[in-house]
Amino acid sequence: MPVRNIARERLERDELSLGVGIRVVRGVEIGKAMKSAGYDWLFVDLEHGALSIETASQICLAALDAGIAPIVRIPKGEFSIATRLMDNGALGIVVPHVDTAEEARLIVDKLRYPPVGQRAIFSSVPQYDFRTMNAADMAALNAANLIVVMLESCKGIDNAAQIAAVPGVDVLLIGTNDLCVDLGITGELGHAKVDDSYARMIAACRTHGKWPGMGGIYDERLMRRYIDMGARFILAGGDLGFLLDGAGKRAGILRNIHTAT
Repeated sequence: MPVRNIARERLERDELSLGVGIRVVRGVEIGKAMKSAGYDWLFVDLEHGALSIETASQICLAALDAGIAPIVRIPKGEFSIATRLMDNGALGIVVPHVDTAEEARLIVDKLRYPPVGQRAIFSSVPQYDFRTMNAADMAALNAANLIVVMLESCKGIDNAAQIAAVPGVDVLLIGTNDLCVDLGITGELGHAKVDDSYARMIAACRTHGKWPGMGGIYDERLMRRYIDMGARFILAGGDLGFLLDGAGKRAGILRNIHTAT
């Protein structure tokens, strides 16, 4: 039985692969809800969020059945969290603050099954409905998973070509807010230095057959700019922001109705 990763399938067709950050929502319903809303992957955030491994795994399991790809961001270097979640439903891992090709090679070694990497084998994974995997299944799961490295510093951008050249890395995702801090232009997401960083990252991805990603940008004009440049793996927003935006708009409508009458 093949493992489907709709987020990866979108990328393979050169379509936008749209993700939504999950940081405060705890219910497993979020996967089906975001699938219905038109998203392709969940960005389950264990770097900045307070989700437990158990809760994250439950969200991943439900997302598998809902047909939306569960992808988990781990704290940098916490590979034991990554492999436990990949054994329990995740279809990809995002590793933040990657600055060098050496770091990227270590990530691949820790998160890919042999012969690509050295990830330990646990045969009864939910991606295969808990049946015992064989060698072909391992290869298929290696191919289905997405390994995403985040570039969030000047050093990471300077090394984008070498990072993109690492076999087993799939996506280079710019964390734009942290990059702006490192560039000395905090909050200036449309700055020429950011344009240049995206151009360099996207060129590196095209040269080495990887997919360019965009994170931290939610202004429609800027999103269009970087998508037109070639960004395809798009973190489109987050659960708390969506909740506040929708709730705020409704409250505003109702306050205006009352004032008008």
